[in-house]
Order: sequence, then structure tokens, then C-alpha cells
Amino acid sequence: MIFPPYNPVIVSDHNPNTRLNPRAILITGASSGLGEALARGYAGPGRFLALSGRDPGRLEAVAGACRDAGAEVAADTVDVQDRDATRRWIAGLDAEHGLDLVIANAGVSAGTGGRGENETQARDIFAVNLAGVLNTVWPVIPAMRERGRGQIAIISSVAAFRGLPGAPAYSASKAAVKAYGEALRGWLAADGVRVSVVCPGFIRTRMTEGNVYPMPFIINADKAAGIIRRGLERDKARIGFPWPSYLGMWMLGSLPPGLTDRFFRLIPKKA
Repeated sequence: MIFPPYNPVIVSDHNPNTRLNPRAILITGASSGLGEALARGYAGPGRFLALSGRDPGRLEAVAGACRDAGAEVAADTVDVQDRDATRRWIAGLDAEHGLDLVIANAGVSAGTGGRGENETQARDIFAVNLAGVLNTVWPVIPAMRERGRGQIAIISSVAAFRGLPGAPAYSASKAAVKAYGEALRGWLAADGVRVSVVCPGFIRTRMTEGNVYPMPFIINADKAAGIIRRGLERDKARIGFPWPSYLGMWMLGSLPPGLTDRFFRLIPKKA
């Protein structure tokens, strides 16, 4: 059995001295949480940020803060589930600015502990977390391949390593985009397009603020965004953090289901 590194953020199959410095960056799900923290972290003079989110008021507040930091910002409430609208939005931005980095961050979760998600929730989760990623990355793949450069970041989760009984659709959607991003990295490498998959543990955001069960090793969104930015600068294949959560979930996914089923029955359920 081959074990993963204890800290995947320091592993790279490229020159360790490489530092990518994108000028034009697109981030979905930027109106709150991790997406907001990433937008604020990247904001600065000489940077163009294209931001999308579901809440117009929060999105404009994030855009305003990024403009105050010196960035040029285009903010639009584009639904990543809408394939045509997302394609038009991204293709127009890429034609005008030549996007260097696209971060497919928009995501949703649900779940009711032992009952899992209901059917409507499950379908909505796949529509955003899986189809939304496809709708975000495909409008730029042909252009990046033609230019011979570009970077794509796909936000997955440590839940991708083992299906969680309380969140089956969330786990499955994150497993799908993890595998898809890893495959894209290998496929697009020859064209100069870099792909990274991000597998965070618990992050303190609006998505987790209602959770009443233990969230071990939870970190704030700004710290998570900093880890991601540093990993992307170094073109990491997988950016997983915090390492205890990453390693623990990886090991649970490697064990026989008969053993892990017993473990998950002991975990406190969502209210």
C-alpha cells in the first residue's frame, strides 16, 4: 500500500522554485465563505477579478472590498447550474482579459444526519457541485489550450475520500470532481494548462455555521484561502488541509467498508 504524504501541500511534480502569479482570476461562489476569502486574498493593484455568487448584496460588498484593495473587479450573479449563461459570462471575460486562473469554488451541502439528504437536495447538490464545475471549467479549456498556458483549480473536499452517511450526495459530488480534476491535470499538462484539486477539511463559513456536531481541526476561511493560494502558486496537484483531516479521511477511504461502517455509526448526527 502506498501512503500519501503527511502534507500534500508540499508535494509537486514540477520545479519547486516555480511561482505562478496570475493576473486575471475568476472565482465562482465568491459572495461568502472560502470564495470571498480567496477574492480578498487575491485582490491588489494590477489584478483583475471576475466574481460570481448567489447573493447580490454580499457579492457587491466583496467586490467593493476588492476594488478598495486596488483590483479591477467584474461581479455578476451568475448561476453555475445554467450552462449557457455561465459559458457566455466566462467566454466574454476570457476574450477581454485572457483568464490566467479559474477557481471552480461554488458548492452547496445539505444533510440530516442519519436520514441523509432528501431527493431534491441530492439533485440540487449534484447540479451545483458537479455540473457547476463542468460549466465553469469548460468555457476556458479550449482557450487555455490554444494559448498554451492557464490554471484551473477545482474545490473538492476531504469528504471525497469516503462517502459520509449524513451527506451522500455531497461526498459523491466531491469525489467526482476530485477524480475529474486529477484526470484533467494529466490530460492538459502537455498543453501547458495546470490543474489543481483542493481538498479542504472543515472551514468556518456560512455553510458550516449551522452544524451542531463536532468539526475537528476546523480553520477560518482566511487561513484556508492562504493555504490554497500558496499551493496554486507552486502548482500543487492536490492541496489538502488541515493534514490531520486529510490523512484521516484518506485512511478511512482505504479501509474495508465493514470497518468504517462501524466507525461512522459512532459519529454524532446532524440535528
